[in-house]
Amino acid sequence: MAIEPKERFFDDYPVGEVLEYGQYPVTAEEIVEFAGRYDPQPFHLDESAGRESHFGGLVASGWMTGSVMMRMMVDHYISRVASMGSPGLDEIRWLAPVRPGDVLSVRSTVVDARPSRSKPDRGVIWSEHDVLNQHREVVMRVKGMGMYRRRP
Repeated sequence: MAIEPKERFFDDYPVGEVLEYGQYPVTAEEIVEFAGRYDPQPFHLDESAGRESHFGGLVASGWMTGSVMMRMMVDHYISRVASMGSPGLDEIRWLAPVRPGDVLSVRSTVVDARPSRSKPDRGVIWSEHDVLNQHREVVMRVKGMGMYRRRP
């Protein structure tokens, strides 16, 4: 019997595991709203400014894409019983623009997992997270780590 991803402990994230999850439709309204609050560059705020840019149209802020990814990870990947937060990211890349009408999902791969030597009740998991659009193109890639409690 498989363990529900959100009920897992450190020991339940095997190296090499790949999980795909989520489905998030992106709207022009949300792109503009997010940009107005957090990343007010013209190509994120206005369709005509986007058309005049190298993007050729309105595009989402990469930080919005990261926020959408984080929401899907919380909903589907990060354990609610064992997550202890993250000490950080090693890499973030925006590989293709996200446009109104795109539908995003996430593919997460466990790259490495090491129990803590100094605190045996926990370990660190290194993962690679790809944000995919509806054409299965990788629009963003994040490499980072998370701390998880070990099974009691």
